[in-house]
Amino acid sequence: DAQHLADQIKRMEQSIETDPSLAIGTAKELIETCCKTILAERNIPVSGSPDISFLTKETLKELKLVPDEIHENTRGRDVIKRLLQNLGTIGNNLAELRGLYGTGHGKHGKTEGLTPRHAKLAVGAASTLATFLFDTHKETND
Repeated sequence: DAQHLADQIKRMEQSIETDPSLAIGTAKELIETCCKTILAERNIPVSGSPDISFLTKETLKELKLVPDEIHENTRGRDVIKRLLQNLGTIGNNLAELRGLYGTGHGKHGKTEGLTPRHAKLAVGAASTLATFLFDTHKETND
């Protein structure tokens, strides 16, 4: 059941125009939720409060989306490897953006936020990654 993921995506999309900081913060949380859900459904233990980098790396490894695992003779191997490497950095970049502009951390009272177009970028990247990971999980879960 991916209802919680769908709810987070809806929350992000609804806050893009009215609260870009919330949309950015929720984008990072979406990736965390997606990774934790996939790992839990595959009985991969996650202890403590792992950061998004760990969660993303473990999820990509579990889903066999690690660039090094692509066979040498695979057509488009270099492009696929680059795309998978970029997938792994989306979560880290969203976490950094959230730290600077999103919700979840106290800011100086005169801090200026980002515009809705930046929130759209964060929401789009997070939604695409979460959807791809979850679809891959469902297709490959034995």
